[in-house]
Amino acid sequence: MSKTLFDKVWDSHVVRKIEDGPDVFFIDRHFIHEVTSPVAFVGLKSRGINVMYPEKTFATADHNTPTWNQHLPVADPLSANQLEALANNAAEYGISHWGLGHRNNGIVHIVGPENGITLPGATIVCGDSHTSTHGAFGAIAFGIGTSEVEMVLSTQCIMQPKPKKMRINVNGKLGFGVTPKDVALYIISKQTTSGATGYFVEYAGDVFENMSMEGRMTVCNLSIEMGARGGMIAPDEKTFEYIKGRKHAPTGADWDKAMAYWETLYTEEDAEFDVEFNYDAADIEPMITYGTNPGMGMGVTNSIPLAENVEGGVATYKKSLGYMNFNEGDDMIGKTVDYVFLGSCTNGRIEDFRAFCSIVEGKQKAPNITAWLVPGSHKVVDQIKEEGLDKILTEAGFVLREPGCSACLAMNDDKVPAGKLAVSTSNRNFEGRQGPGSRTLLASPLVAAATAVEGVVTDPRTLMKELV
Repeated sequence: MSKTLFDKVWDSHVVRKIEDGPDVFFIDRHFIHEVTSPVAFVGLKSRGINVMYPEKTFATADHNTPTWNQHLPVADPLSANQLEALANNAAEYGISHWGLGHRNNGIVHIVGPENGITLPGATIVCGDSHTSTHGAFGAIAFGIGTSEVEMVLSTQCIMQPKPKKMRINVNGKLGFGVTPKDVALYIISKQTTSGATGYFVEYAGDVFENMSMEGRMTVCNLSIEMGARGGMIAPDEKTFEYIKGRKHAPTGADWDKAMAYWETLYTEEDAEFDVEFNYDAADIEPMITYGTNPGMGMGVTNSIPLAENVEGGVATYKKSLGYMNFNEGDDMIGKTVDYVFLGSCTNGRIEDFRAFCSIVEGKQKAPNITAWLVPGSHKVVDQIKEEGLDKILTEAGFVLREPGCSACLAMNDDKVPAGKLAVSTSNRNFEGRQGPGSRTLLASPLVAAATAVEGVVTDPRTLMKELV
C-alpha cells in the first residue's frame, strides 16, 4: 500500500502498538525550556529516575526571558527561579543548555533548525504547542504537556494515538506582497480554529515548493492554530541545502547515509488521506485578523464580516468584536494602532527582518507607535548586523531588542497595556494574550512594517515597489 510522508515517519518510530490504545512512540529530539520543564524534573527526582538519553535533549531559555539588558540579573523572581532551575537541571542530568548570554540562545523553535538539530524524518517534541514549526523539514513535531515532558525525559518515548491525515494543497502563484504568514492565516480563516482537530497536516503544491525554509517554518508553526496536531512539508533540495554544514548536522559518510533516507521522505502517488483541501494562491492577499482567535482573519482591504455571514454563534462573535472595540462592517485599513511587534517563533527569523526593513527603509516610525523588534536568536541578530539591517532600523527610528519570545505571550516585561491595539507577527490573538486587556491583530512582517510607519493599519502594497 502506498504511504504518505506522515505514515513513513510515524510508522518507523512506533516501538509498540497497544490494541485499541495509543502507540508507544520513540522521540528523536526533545527540546525543553524554562517554563514547562521544572515540574517534570521534580517528578524524575521524586521517583529516583534519570534522563535516559540526555544527548537527545536540548535546553534553551526563551519564554520569560527579558529582551532588554540580558546581561543583568533577571528582575522577576519567578522568571529568575525558572531560569536557574533549567540551568541546574541541565547540568545535573548532562543536557546541553543554552541560557541567557550563550551564543546559541534563542527561541526554541528557531535555534533548533538553525543549529541542525531539526532533521528530516525525525520525531520532535517540546513542552510548547508551536513545536509544529519543525515539520517544515519533513519531521513529525508536536507539543506535549509537562507530564509528557517527564515521560520523554525518562523513557525517550511517548504514548500517542496516531492522528488522522489531512493534505492541504495550494497551487498557483502568490500575488504581490503576499507572504507565507498570509498563506497560513488564509488557510486558518477557511479551516477555522477547529477544522483540523485530530489531524496531522501535510502541505503540498506549488506555493510550498517555492517557499523558503523560513516561510515553510512559519506555515507549519501555525498548523496548531487550526486545531491540527502538527503540520509537515516534504523535504527537498532547499531543505538539504539549509541543513548542510550546521553545527549538529551529519557530516561525511553520515551525511550520505542520511541523504539516502531523506530522499525517500515523500508522499507516494496513490497514498490516501482522510481528507484533502485545495486552495488557489491567486485568492490570497495580505491578511489581518479582526477578532479574538486566529481563524477570524480576512484580506487587509476587506471589511469585518456581518454576524449573519459568519459560522458559529452570533453572541460569541459579537462578544469578540466587543472586546476588540470593532463593529461589523468596519474597514480595517486606517484603524489607529498603538504597538507593533515583530518576532516570535512564527516571524522572528532573518527573512522576517529583511521583509520589515524593505518597507521601513528611508521612512520613519510613526510617533504614535511603540515598536518591539525582537530577533528569534543571537544568530539572527548577527545576520541583521552583517546585512546592515540594524542601520536601516535605527535610521527609521526603531530599536532592536535582544532574543526571546517577548510579546508573543507576554510572560516577560513586554506586555501591551490594557485597551491598546497591537499589530503582531506572532501566532495568537486571544483575549489578553499579549497582556491583560490588550487587543491583537495578527499579520505578516510586511503589514506590521507598513503599519509601523503609517501609524494605522496599512496595506503594505501601497508602500512597495513591484519588481518587474
